[in-house]
Amino acid sequence: MQTRAYAATAADKPLAPLSIERRELRDDDVLIDVSHCGICHSDIHQARGEWGNSTFPMVPGHEVIGRVARVGSNVTKFKAGDRVGIGCMVDSCRECESCRAGFEQFCEKGCAFTYNSTEMDRKTPTHGGYSQQLVATQDFVLRVPESLDPAGAAPLLCAGITTYSPLRQFGCKKGDRVGVVGLGGLGHMAVKLAAAMGANVTMLSTSPSKEADAARLGAHAFALTKDPATFTKLARSFDIIIDTVSAPHDINSYLSLLRPHGTLALVGAPPEALSVHPFALIGGNYRFAGSSIGGIRETQEMLDFCAEHKIVSDVEVIPAQKINEAYERVLKNDVRYRFVIDTATLSA
Repeated sequence: MQTRAYAATAADKPLAPLSIERRELRDDDVLIDVSHCGICHSDIHQARGEWGNSTFPMVPGHEVIGRVARVGSNVTKFKAGDRVGIGCMVDSCRECESCRAGFEQFCEKGCAFTYNSTEMDRKTPTHGGYSQQLVATQDFVLRVPESLDPAGAAPLLCAGITTYSPLRQFGCKKGDRVGVVGLGGLGHMAVKLAAAMGANVTMLSTSPSKEADAARLGAHAFALTKDPATFTKLARSFDIIIDTVSAPHDINSYLSLLRPHGTLALVGAPPEALSVHPFALIGGNYRFAGSSIGGIRETQEMLDFCAEHKIVSDVEVIPAQKINEAYERVLKNDVRYRFVIDTATLSA
């Protein structure tokens, strides 16, 4: 079936309208009428060929919200009219140890990502949510609670789970002290989620202009990391630090802010290697960890948690015709804190 989309046709060309083919429904498939799709910074990297693995034409988008239009004959989890979401994956082998444990993102055969990837047949290209319709197997479709605003819920499918997962992995609980490095699309979600889990949250930022917003989002304190005195004052302060920064920075300084046995979880993706001094870890039995999105089960848990605590992303909704402008604004940090495409505008 044909559906309208916005696509990158080459790394050096702006995104433009394109008609793409979606597969006809299989027995276990769900056809989704997409209503909103978030713009993730990784969309820009992929559309502009910056990670070296881009294939074109490419329809980006893995923060997808919509409603079920039709279901296949074997679908039991969803019915027409249900509000649903698609995150970073649309399939996996479902047989390996990782898949059986609920970590489909680490599928040993390689999961099928929502775009710039292939289906599990390794031949059929996948296309993402900058489109009016999307087809996926029911096991990778997520139920989105009706209480969540659909535009604000879209970034939960990437930014939300990317920050929720390490907080859960490393045991964030009431009374813990959590530091969040960087207040952007990921950082603002980390603040909201950690505060909802009962943690005492400190925003660690290079920008003094972010202090008021950090407090509005739920941070209990703010510290300016351009001031060297911050690292003396806050030494051995935090149980968990969520590092969302995607630019080069001195990771050793942030490790010094951990309490003994504390964890620094990296969810940003700096373009260059980060150098860690051995004694920056040994000195307090610190853990320096990475975290990548979450499995389907954990993503559904996150959506339900957000509904319970009335959490959505802070978004600016745009028509599809402003996608290229939005890309440039993301690169200038000119958004608080996520662009979301109203996909109804694809008909314009």
